[in-house]
Amino acid sequence: MQKTLRVAICGISGMIGTAVEQALLAQGHAVTGIGRSDLKAGKAHLQEKLKGCDALINLAGASILTRWTPSAKERIYNSRITSTRSLVEAINGMEAPPADFISTSAVGIYDQINVHDEFSLNYSNDFLARVCRDWEKEALRVDAQRVRLSIFRLGLVLSARGGALKQMLLPFKLGLGGRIASGRQFFPWVHLNDVVEAIVGGVSIPRASGVYNLVAPEILTNCSFTRKMAKVLKRPAFLMVPEWALKLIFGEGASVLSTGQQVIPQRLLADGFAFRFPGLDQALEFELQTRKEK
Repeated sequence: MQKTLRVAICGISGMIGTAVEQALLAQGHAVTGIGRSDLKAGKAHLQEKLKGCDALINLAGASILTRWTPSAKERIYNSRITSTRSLVEAINGMEAPPADFISTSAVGIYDQINVHDEFSLNYSNDFLARVCRDWEKEALRVDAQRVRLSIFRLGLVLSARGGALKQMLLPFKLGLGGRIASGRQFFPWVHLNDVVEAIVGGVSIPRASGVYNLVAPEILTNCSFTRKMAKVLKRPAFLMVPEWALKLIFGEGASVLSTGQQVIPQRLLADGFAFRFPGLDQALEFELQTRKEK
């Protein structure tokens, strides 16, 4: 019989946090939310909230799909690094810390040239990669003798509930969809349900510790993604969003859409993780059917 766990989630109000909370509650586990006010309240307060918790899941982080002004970049950086530092300092100072700490990162850590499994050290040197490296560095400060650390490097998380897919659906349905810039950039993606399954499984059915690439096994370019979206929606997608237009809107942040990485979830596959949505066709059809039923 599965043990009932008490799990703390930092970033519980976001799209992933909400879905993870629902999945844990459905399995009979207890969930404690950690918000911005808790992080600001100091170490003693955090330790009190984490008291008796079996696991801590760290999903905090401001959206990166915005214009990267100096203040926005500071917000993106601090929302990840400062929150992770606060959590690690709190659990390291506890007499009985959570046995599991699951933190997130992003495949933006990798360069756009090589094919990357979890053992790749070919990192990019841009702003997002620096955020990811510093983010993971803070998580790695956790006391490894007492706490098992897993870091999930996420691709673009697809769900009609929110995020990029929700924003893309309307223009595609109107026949205004199309590739971004050259379309040759890679498009590392993963369905929200697979993200939830991997994270919840990492708590309730512990795997080995360390870094995991949390992306679908199917490697696509933006052009391939566009064709599949158009096919599933039965709409044309002949337009193209030029890179200069993206830069007008997002500035340096345009790189989130105009560049991409080739990433393989080697460790999850080796662990026997069964992706519910290994291919984009199934993921899109599921999301569109779900929206019709609601």
